[in-house]
Formats: sequence, structure tokens, C-alpha cells
Amino acid sequence: MTESSSGRADAAGPPPRVRVTAPRPGGGGASARPSPPHGAGPTSDIAGVYVRSLIRSQLRLAVVFAIGFAVATALFVLAIALVPDLDSSFVFGVPASWLLLGVGIYPLTLTVAGLYVRAASRNESRYRSLTEAE
Repeated sequence: MTESSSGRADAAGPPPRVRVTAPRPGGGGASARPSPPHGAGPTSDIAGVYVRSLIRSQLRLAVVFAIGFAVATALFVLAIALVPDLDSSFVFGVPASWLLLGVGIYPLTLTVAGLYVRAASRNESRYRSLTEAE
């Protein structure tokens, strides 16, 4: 729809349909692998090695923190289960064990998340220092 000089939309109808197709194989149109814009990706073999190394280290870091979080959560739940006095003590009418499970996990989650972000940022700054020196 187009606007007329009075600011209202003309009811001329929808724009014409356009068929969108993929490039033909072997055609001279677009390359199969577009090149990244200037400064957007690795430009040499060593830069590719650095990027792959960064990806591997970030993946390793994520797996370690995920396993660590799962173990810490399991230990937290196990510690609560092994202290039977928590079931007999009540806070605001709620068993203390339930309260610890419902509220106590959040500080653990925030701590693990904060440590992960700090470690991931450190990995990225090391990567940046390597690529700037290149």
C-alpha cells in the first residue's frame, strides 16, 4: 500500500508476488560459501586455529561448569536429605528442608553462573589479545 499526499494509505492492493529461489548448482551467481565482511571472521589459517581453539575452550568450560553445577546441586539435596531435623523445624509454616530446596538453590545457581561468565570472558580476552598481536 502506498501513501497519498494526504497521508492516507491507498487501497491499491497488495504488492505483486515475487518468486524466491535458491541459486542453481554450478551457476556463476553466488559462491557456495560467502566470504565474511571485513573484520568479521578469520582471514588466515592461524586465525582459524585461534577461533577453533576458542570454541573448544568455551565448550570445555561450559561442560565443566554444567557437570560441576549438577554435582553441587546433587550434594546440596543429599545434605538436606541427610539432616532429618530439617523436616521437623518449620519457618513460616513451611518445613526448613523445603525452604532450603526452594530458595537455597538460587545462590548456588548465581554463583556458578557468575564464575562461568568470568571464566568465559577471560577466555575471550585471551583470544582477543592473540588476534590483536597478529
